[in-house]
Amino acid sequence: MALREDMEKQGAWLFKWRSYLPLVFIPLFILALRKSGIMEQIFGDVVGDMWGVFAIIVSFLGLTVRCLTVGFVSRGTSGRNTQSQVAEKLNTTGMYSVTRNPLYLGNFVIMVGVTLFIQVWWLALLVWVGFWFYYERIIFTEEEFLRRKFGKEFIDWAQKTPMVIPNFKNWRKPDLPFSFKTILRREFSTYFAIVAVFFFLEITINLLTKKRFFVHSSWLIYFLVNLAIYFTLLILKKKTHVLDVKGR
Repeated sequence: MALREDMEKQGAWLFKWRSYLPLVFIPLFILALRKSGIMEQIFGDVVGDMWGVFAIIVSFLGLTVRCLTVGFVSRGTSGRNTQSQVAEKLNTTGMYSVTRNPLYLGNFVIMVGVTLFIQVWWLALLVWVGFWFYYERIIFTEEEFLRRKFGKEFIDWAQKTPMVIPNFKNWRKPDLPFSFKTILRREFSTYFAIVAVFFFLEITINLLTKKRFFVHSSWLIYFLVNLAIYFTLLILKKKTHVLDVKGR
């Protein structure tokens, strides 16, 4: 099999299972968590807490990138399909005018925040390299599909738009107005996943490094409030049309 076809085949398989493949990093995370807390050990709890807040902010910046992408696009684009490639039109405005893959950029930034929170350099390096390898093949497969479907329109857009690292000089106003309802409908699960990951990381780090089960009241309240919000939005999405937006 030629390299081009082989890359596309690999990317198609990774695309289909992209929601589950990051789970392969779990053993590495478990191993790294035993070495976590280096900032507290060297600089004290205050600096360690500040570093943790910084890492959380980084992850939410990644979510912000996703929201700025999803909030402006129409139905049939930037979807969550897993079985095959789907695109009714080519997105070239908004976040798609500064990078060809804003959702993957957002995902990567979210993961950067998670690895920074753990404070183990080799975990960060392995995860970042792994994600690059992973997304490189998915992006290749997606762009082969877009090239075949949109032809010159795709080529012209790809030639002036970076693959991942954004170039904000290219910004073009989105075709559609921002839809907060679309964000609530499509990104509430991503938001809660970030909250849950940091919550359980905090518990696990305390358990493995300090040998005690401890959850600060502020962490617990934050988690429970967001858990309630998650189930509220889930019910609204599944059982009502409150979050539906025409054409989104």
